[in-house]
Amino acid sequence: MISRTTIRGFSVLLALAGAGLSAARAQQAPNPGVAAIEPDDAAAAAKLDLPEPDWSQLNTSGMVFEKPLPPKQAPRPPTADAGLAWSEQDKSNGAAAVSVKQPVSSFWDARIGADMTVVNQPSTQTNADLLRQKFAPDAPPSQSSGTAYAAVTAPGVGPLWDKTSIEARVDPTQDQSKLGTSLSKSLPIGGEQYSLTLQNGYDVTQQGMTPVVGTSGHPARNYQTEQSAKLSIADTGTSFIAGQSLSSTDEKWLRKIGAEQKLLGDVNIAGTISETPQGATNRSLTAGFKHSW
Repeated sequence: MISRTTIRGFSVLLALAGAGLSAARAQQAPNPGVAAIEPDDAAAAAKLDLPEPDWSQLNTSGMVFEKPLPPKQAPRPPTADAGLAWSEQDKSNGAAAVSVKQPVSSFWDARIGADMTVVNQPSTQTNADLLRQKFAPDAPPSQSSGTAYAAVTAPGVGPLWDKTSIEARVDPTQDQSKLGTSLSKSLPIGGEQYSLTLQNGYDVTQQGMTPVVGTSGHPARNYQTEQSAKLSIADTGTSFIAGQSLSSTDEKWLRKIGAEQKLLGDVNIAGTISETPQGATNRSLTAGFKHSW
């Protein structure tokens, strides 16, 4: 059985089709004008109860457009401050060389630190142990010691040199202070495989003197200059060093030559031959392990 809703839907479709035919007849008429609406089409159009559109919705004069908010971003984690950097190297005499440093400013690479020699004192010491510490060349020191320093690395001046280093060091156990500066320039040779580094250093060492009876107690100063050249081979990790130094307490230049070879990881071996103020030759061969964390 056909419902009334279905019949009404067919009536609407027929009315729309009739209206379309009437418009087509009006366009084909020879005399332009308003085409008359046939009675059947008017009655069908009257049956269409379509609501009037709300044209006020297009009025945008009173509307306020809000800018969409950007999506929230996760907060960035705070930048971790550069902490202390420790390094330790065991010596052959049983002591340990401990170094600690902390950067102060990234501008010009300013840093402070300390170099210490730590001695593990046994719980009990005999007289033989004490005599060995005083006279044996390979004996560990009798007590721990250390020096504090502040250093700055800055750029050089044009083509003269490319790096300037300044360091101040204080040794309270020896009542000694030292101020030094060095100027260096690196020159590549044959691409990146070889490099030559020239360095000039100037140091002033002040030795404090405790006032005693018969002495004025004024500190003594020693001036020293050093010149060196270092040839490095990148592929093999080998470096050759040649240099000379002159001190205000000596009357001649003291020359030195040496070589250094990097082994596996942080292990390296170095050998040097240098002159002494007494005229004898000093030879040394050392191997060490140095790691920073």
